Amino acid sequence: MKRSAKNIKLASVDDLFSTEESRADESREKIIEIPLTELFPFKDHPFKVIDNEAMFDTAESVKQYGVLVPAIARPRDEGGYELVAGHRRKRACELAELDTMPVIVRNLDDDEAVIIMVDSNLQRENILPSERAFAFKLKLEAIKRQGARTDLTSTQVGTKLPRADEIVAEQAGSSRNQVQRYIRLTHLIPEILSMVDEKKIAFNPAVELSFLKKEEQTELLDAMDMEQATPSLSQAQRLKKFSNEGKLTLEVMSAIMSEEKKGDLDKVTLTGDKLKKYFPKSYTPKQMEETIMKLLEGWHKKRTRDQER
Repeated sequence: MKRSAKNIKLASVDDLFSTEESRADESREKIIEIPLTELFPFKDHPFKVIDNEAMFDTAESVKQYGVLVPAIARPRDEGGYELVAGHRRKRACELAELDTMPVIVRNLDDDEAVIIMVDSNLQRENILPSERAFAFKLKLEAIKRQGARTDLTSTQVGTKLPRADEIVAEQAGSSRNQVQRYIRLTHLIPEILSMVDEKKIAFNPAVELSFLKKEEQTELLDAMDMEQATPSLSQAQRLKKFSNEGKLTLEVMSAIMSEEKKGDLDKVTLTGDKLKKYFPKSYTPKQMEETIMKLLEGWHKKRTRDQER
């Protein structure tokens, strides 16, 4: 029986003359220059892009040497590209008055994109508690969704898959408990979470406060403002206890916040922000400390001599 001519598939000229090497080259990822106007931020990106001194330094570096590490983006259905990694580099390019930046374009699903976005940012040195909290939460949810897929999990009998929070912790060099404690911070109202970022409220008390209801947290802001104080760990634990018992009122909060904290009377705090204006930019914290101690030593000797006269 003769085969119909229309069922015969002829190889294209490109297929006939392309080599295995050229076909392999086509499958490799390529770095392309993409206009900044076609790059859009990742949805729910938890990492802040701030025009601070570090950003201006990065912009100056980009102006001199260009972007040394390409960003990663994925195509958008509505056109353009969604940045997965490289939000700060894009801002530095804008400040350097560049029109394009080098980008690796990948076809990523939502969960793959979230994991790459989080992992690429967690490598930074200075990460705010709120950034780490929402990053851990996003990655945890992405890994949980991946684990629900049959193509990404083992069906072998007796195979025990690690918990999602164990995976997040191991890859972040942390513990499962610490990951969960950071994620608790996402339950704080924005005003209190900002106080954690600004180091006005310590991490451990903040975790305890995250168990308060939203309306209780809002009232706590009023109590802190009235008493001009923030809760210690023991105070935060008592606030949580009263909340669990349904007895946490504004009056109770004010009474707790008005307590004198142990050590407050003889505690002196000198933050880097307070000290920086008195020292050259090149000074490290250790150099600042050594200089302060030398000045105090000189002041003490002079004061002693004056008293002996």
